[in-house]
Amino acid sequence: MAFDPQLPLAAAPHALNGEGWLQAGELGLALVLSAIIGLEREIRQKNAGLRTHTLVGVGAALFMLISKYGFTDVLVPRQVVLDPSRVAAQIVTGVGFLGAGLIFVRRDSVRGLTTAASIWVTAAIGSAAGAGLPVLAALATAIYFLVAVAFPMATHRLPRSATAISALRVRYPDGRGILRDVLREATTRGFAIDDVATESLGYRQPAHGTGGSAAERPMVQVELHVHGRDSVNELAAALSELDDVDAVLASDVNAIDE
Repeated sequence: MAFDPQLPLAAAPHALNGEGWLQAGELGLALVLSAIIGLEREIRQKNAGLRTHTLVGVGAALFMLISKYGFTDVLVPRQVVLDPSRVAAQIVTGVGFLGAGLIFVRRDSVRGLTTAASIWVTAAIGSAAGAGLPVLAALATAIYFLVAVAFPMATHRLPRSATAISALRVRYPDGRGILRDVLREATTRGFAIDDVATESLGYRQPAHGTGGSAAERPMVQVELHVHGRDSVNELAAALSELDDVDAVLASDVNAIDE
C-alpha cells in the first residue's frame, strides 16, 4: 500500500501512533538521569531531593514526547502543522516557577539558588531525553556533577577578597559576657564587623563535662557579618575554642544552597 501524502498521518500504517519502545526508552533514560541528580541532592539533605528531581525530569521528558508524538493522529500535510518547540518553552517557564519556590531570603542571605538551578537543569535533561537526544542528556548530567562536586573544591582554593562578607553564627549561654570575647577575637584577627544580630534560643540543659551547673540556662545565638583577607573558617575554629561557646557556624552571607 503506497502512502498518499494527501491522507492524514493517522491513515498511514507506520504512523498510527508515536508510542513504542523507543519512546519508553527515552522516558526511562530521563528517569535514570534525573534520579542520579536527585540522589546527590538527597544525600546533601536538600528540600528538593530524589523524588522531586526524578518527577521533574520524567515530567519534562513526557511533555516532550507528547509534543513530538502525541498528535500524529490529527496532523494533515500542508493543513495541520504543530510546533514541538512550544512545549519545550512552556517547560522552561513552568519549572521556573517551581524553582522560585525553593529560593528564600533571610536578611541579606539568599538560599536555595543551587537547588533551584538543579531543578531547572534536570528539566532540561529530561527534555533532551524525551526529544531523542541521549548523548546531550548524558553529557548535561556529567556537567551537572562537575559543577556540583568539583567546582566547590576549586572555589575553596581561590584567594578571598577582602570585601567579601561572611556570616558567623555563634551559640553560647546568655549573661556571661561571651559576645565581648567573640568581637575581640574577630577584630584581633583582622576582620571588620559589618553587622551584629542576636536571637534568644530559650533554655537548654548544659552538656555533661562542660563544668556548667545542672540547671537549664538561657542560650543566645549571635550572627556576625564580617569581612577580611584571612580565612573565616579559621576564625570560626578559634571562636569554638572560647570558653562556654556551644557552637559556631561559618558561611557566605550570600550563601548559595550547595
